[in-house]
Amino acid sequence: MNAPVAPIHFHARGTAQAPSSLEQRLRKHVDGDVLFDAFSRGRYSTDASIYQIDPLGVVVPRTEDAARAALQIAVEEGVPILSRGAGTSQCGQTVGAALVVDNSKHLNRMLELDVGTAEAVVQPGMVLDRLNGLLKPHGLWFPVDVSTAAQATIGGMAGNNSCGSRSIRYGNMVHNVLGIEAWLPNGDTFWFGPSEDIARSPSAYRALVEQVHAIAVREASEIEARWPKVLRRVQGYNLDMVLPAAAHNLAHLLVGSEGTLAYSRRLRLKLSRLPKHKTLGVCHFPTFYQAMDTARHIVELDPDAVELVDRTMLDLARGNASFRPTVDRFLQGEPDAVLLVEFAGDEAEGPLRKLKALSTLMADLGLPGSVVEITDAALQRDVWEVRKAGLNIMMSMKGDGKPVSFIEDCAVPLEHLAEYTDKLTRVFEKHGTKGTWYAHASVGTLHVRPILNMKTDGAQKMRAIAEEACALVRQFKGSAFSGEHGDGLVRSEWIEPILGERLTRALGEVKGLFDPKGLMNPGKIVRPTRMDDSSLFRFKPGYGASKLETALDWSEWGGFDRAAEMCNNNGHCRKFDAGTMCPSFRVTGDEQHLTRGRANTLRLALSGQLGPHALTSQAMYETLELCVSCKGCRRECPTGVDMAKMKIEVLHHRVRRHGVTARQKLIAYLPRYAPWAARFAPLLNLRDRIPGLALLTERWLGLSAKRTLPQWRTAYFTKGHSSSALPPFAKGGLEAAPVAAPTGDAGSTTDVASEVALLADTFNNYYEPGNLQAAVEVLRTAGYSVIVVQPRADERPLCCGRTFLAAGLVDEARTEARRLIEALMPYARRGVPIVGLEPSCLFTLRDELLSLFPRNEVEALSSQALLFEEFLMREQAAGRLHLALAERPGQRALLHGHCHQKAFGVMSAVERTLRLIPGLEVETIVSSCCGMAGSFGYEAEHFDASMRMAEASLLPKVRESAPATTIVADGTSCRHQIHDGTGREPVHVARVLRDALVRRS
Repeated sequence: MNAPVAPIHFHARGTAQAPSSLEQRLRKHVDGDVLFDAFSRGRYSTDASIYQIDPLGVVVPRTEDAARAALQIAVEEGVPILSRGAGTSQCGQTVGAALVVDNSKHLNRMLELDVGTAEAVVQPGMVLDRLNGLLKPHGLWFPVDVSTAAQATIGGMAGNNSCGSRSIRYGNMVHNVLGIEAWLPNGDTFWFGPSEDIARSPSAYRALVEQVHAIAVREASEIEARWPKVLRRVQGYNLDMVLPAAAHNLAHLLVGSEGTLAYSRRLRLKLSRLPKHKTLGVCHFPTFYQAMDTARHIVELDPDAVELVDRTMLDLARGNASFRPTVDRFLQGEPDAVLLVEFAGDEAEGPLRKLKALSTLMADLGLPGSVVEITDAALQRDVWEVRKAGLNIMMSMKGDGKPVSFIEDCAVPLEHLAEYTDKLTRVFEKHGTKGTWYAHASVGTLHVRPILNMKTDGAQKMRAIAEEACALVRQFKGSAFSGEHGDGLVRSEWIEPILGERLTRALGEVKGLFDPKGLMNPGKIVRPTRMDDSSLFRFKPGYGASKLETALDWSEWGGFDRAAEMCNNNGHCRKFDAGTMCPSFRVTGDEQHLTRGRANTLRLALSGQLGPHALTSQAMYETLELCVSCKGCRRECPTGVDMAKMKIEVLHHRVRRHGVTARQKLIAYLPRYAPWAARFAPLLNLRDRIPGLALLTERWLGLSAKRTLPQWRTAYFTKGHSSSALPPFAKGGLEAAPVAAPTGDAGSTTDVASEVALLADTFNNYYEPGNLQAAVEVLRTAGYSVIVVQPRADERPLCCGRTFLAAGLVDEARTEARRLIEALMPYARRGVPIVGLEPSCLFTLRDELLSLFPRNEVEALSSQALLFEEFLMREQAAGRLHLALAERPGQRALLHGHCHQKAFGVMSAVERTLRLIPGLEVETIVSSCCGMAGSFGYEAEHFDASMRMAEASLLPKVRESAPATTIVADGTSCRHQIHDGTGREPVHVARVLRDALVRRS
């Protein structure tokens, strides 16, 4: 395996050159992105730890050769090197004053797969979930199933020696890596693998290995005496695993080395067969101590996983809209803790038998009926998703106090677990705090994070708690202070108290053999800084945000700055195959176009770290430019970062400083000039019919000539509904006059339960009035009196303000929203549901409206606002929906969900509404944003990004469908994107129902 490779000659200079020299050489010789601006370096200055260190620069290499060239130049310039994957390290491994090499964007392929031997070779930027997606068709998986699998890269997992929930069955990363091809700072490239390959390897490699062996042999007795014996031991370098007396693997020395020895170019992995059957038992405990004491008994049943979820995490999960339904399904009563116990096997009988044995064991231990037995695969998956999100759920706590990672991975033998956790809880109480507990009870590694305020006295408490925790670990022989997430900046200084001075010196010798100049990720493992060096903190002494008069209400977070600080850099927004978040990152792969990257940039700008006027700068605009305001992060970000709302705030300040463009005005003010435009519909619609006009609109207004524009309708919907039929409302205030029953739509008197106030949004009203008419027909047929809400005859049309918000014109949006409130509030106060068809408009009433006005003034209205399908399903659940629909046997409907429907969790209602039609087969497309996103996809400079978003899954799925399949999409922009991209004509759910109505003669 260690065949000679073409040598690279490093001519290291005695002193580091100026960064400008480094940057110039990288730009000239490296194929990839070279980032040295303050905004880019700021985005790479943090990971999921408490630290923040500006890198010297960032390289995103497109090829392995480019990465190698960047390494060569850095060494020659005397510049430290930091290899990075997803940047989610919790201990500060991936931050430093170095040249950051980001492997995640391009160096992320599987290069080899041998199904017979169950082995694969991957590049370091390969994401675990993506790898397992490629392996699943072959019945294989890589079983180091860390909770961050959606974003964790294999290179980063190897660097940290990651473990995962099922390590009791499959071991840690070190047990599943067969070999690593690595580049050393001196230019050598070696294959580190099984010891039997040493004799066939180049002489330079043999010499290196001999020196490593000599250190290991010399320290063998000390290793035996001091090295932790638990499975979860990831501190330092794995000297205990390369003793030459037995067969071993030299790659295991690199696993867990945190990039401090070499750069991992390729990794050979040991794969496992996917188990065919699984069961899950949720064991409930009245006290935390009982849960800890019971773990040692449960492992005797040979489970594949035993995971803890404590009371705090259960409460936080219940408070998260994404997880609440799942928690309610598996949780009984109010336990202080639960243990998730999984059994797996190739035969169904085995896991089922073990699940019953678990229930028997719990009864024998005095807890009969305490196990919720789950055999349904879908529910098992959902329960594990709650557990996997444990850290992120904990970090969703609002305020300056946050759970801080520094002692969370201490691993103790199971027989001491209950005593250890009890004593550590007393330590927290002594220092005026408490901890949140979760994770790997099966192997004695519990993630615990004391809640500290790192802006005030958190550092002092952190030091005191760490010292007492370390003493506890030493008390329980064989324990490890670093049990999973590595050493990094926060735990490297605690290697010596556990291993002793002699072994710590030996680790330094190993570092010297591989990296004599100390350029590979310095400050970790060897010659570390102090964990509480405040100059390295994200919240350094004197940290604070500048005063800002915000346009929106951020009191829920304690201010705009604290809303941005909610991002803990867990990187969940980097996921690629589920949910909506984050569509721009999925098409660019750039940290800049990621929810995390944007939140970090905002935090740095608000705290003055990017210079004056950073918030309204061009660089900030470019950071937010590809954010399509899908609101996916609003629901899917476990810490609650709401980037769509943040973008509105930033744009507000930008337009106040720089003004608005003609195109922004054209789109923002569309609801105000729509009646005028409708009069000239035949003329305006010529844009897409006369050659050359589309090119002119692109040149003058920046609207892509590759796009057709929505067609204006002369006979718009509200034109046929008299405003005189509507009740009066007070002008200039929220107090409305009593509502009289309308005369034009619903008869003289009606019961409130049968009334519906229909919101005719601008888009459906003036572009697709047939959708609103279809909704009226469906509602009337079902027996409802439909009130079409309109302004007075002498006033402009009603509008929710959505288009103004998208341009940052918050004051104009507030003006429009106030007029709409005045019109709708009389109905809301009477309990009349307010129903809308366009998701982006309707959900403005449920979301932004609460930030534009005092909550107590608009909450009644907001709570009454329902999407068309939500209303129908609410009525059905109450037994009030009477709708006769014709059967459609064999007919299929392919449904695309609007981003805001997903963000507000109403897709189930949309699906169930379509299934009211007997025989109709409904399939929902698994997709992120369609890419049109209001005006985004019409803008010339965004056309390509828009289409790439659509081509990720939506458009291919539509093209694959049969011509007879009905394509359904509620969003105006979504329908337009589908039509432009496929030529198909998607329809609103209201039309599908209207066409299925059983007509009475």
